Amino acid sequence: MPAADAADLMERLRRELIDGYDEELELEVEDRMPALLAGGDTVDFTQESRETRYRYFRELFRLQGELVKLQDWVVASGHKVVILFEGRDAAGKGGVIKRITQRLNPRVCRVAALPAPNNRERTQWYFQRYVSHLPAAGEMVLFDRSWYNRAGVERVMGFCTEEDVEAFFRDVPEFEKMLVRSGIQLIKYWFSISDEEQELRFLGRIHDPLKQWKLSPMDLESRRRWEDYTRAKEAMLERTHIPEARWWIVPGDDKKKARLNCIHHLLSQVPYAEVERPTVVLPPRERHEDYIRHPVPAEMIVPQLY
Repeated sequence: MPAADAADLMERLRRELIDGYDEELELEVEDRMPALLAGGDTVDFTQESRETRYRYFRELFRLQGELVKLQDWVVASGHKVVILFEGRDAAGKGGVIKRITQRLNPRVCRVAALPAPNNRERTQWYFQRYVSHLPAAGEMVLFDRSWYNRAGVERVMGFCTEEDVEAFFRDVPEFEKMLVRSGIQLIKYWFSISDEEQELRFLGRIHDPLKQWKLSPMDLESRRRWEDYTRAKEAMLERTHIPEARWWIVPGDDKKKARLNCIHHLLSQVPYAEVERPTVVLPPRERHEDYIRHPVPAEMIVPQLY
């Protein structure tokens, strides 16, 4: 390949890499949207802020590289992993799930975020609708809320009886021990935020048109019942923290630190090793004399407004 063509190819590859990293910057802008909408004066672009953000992204990209190695090892070894993310509304569960899955294969690392049970599911064994989302060999499943809804929102909001809750506390340790005996590694995270931080994040959602959809009537009611949720959380942690599937608490008032700490801890919990990949060689494209590429009708092309 001529030197000029090789240089052009390397420049295009460099731009492609930057475009990939821009996806992460988009998530960062999303986090800062309330301040951006309020005006430039509210956004801190000091040198110290730039250096802090640089360190954050550098460490995040490094950890995401390790997550890719973890994914390769899970596939190669046939390991099965379930990770539960629980916590109050706006505690940061969704943000860390985004960063974990961002560069992984969705066929290997799936997210299960189940809606409220329908009429049929309400008559099933409580754990039944979660079982269908459990991993096969070589898969990871991240539950964005889980069967612990019964010990939290369902209990606080009165969607189940105290007898239901007591049955749950009696059954869930046996259920989780059964999962572990079947070869599933179960990791449980509770994201903890302060009263003041949740209030701030809810206000941010109220004033951010791109995030208002996240604020449901149930969220507002949970805000009012902060102390009820605290009591429910304490009972849940006390009665379901077992050696086979212990709880890990992630302090979440600082979103960036919570993401890095959670991902780093997750990597420490799985005994993965780097899997050697075969060298990839791009084969030359075959060309045939009788191949003719037909033009695409103009009416089928998306208007190029940008």
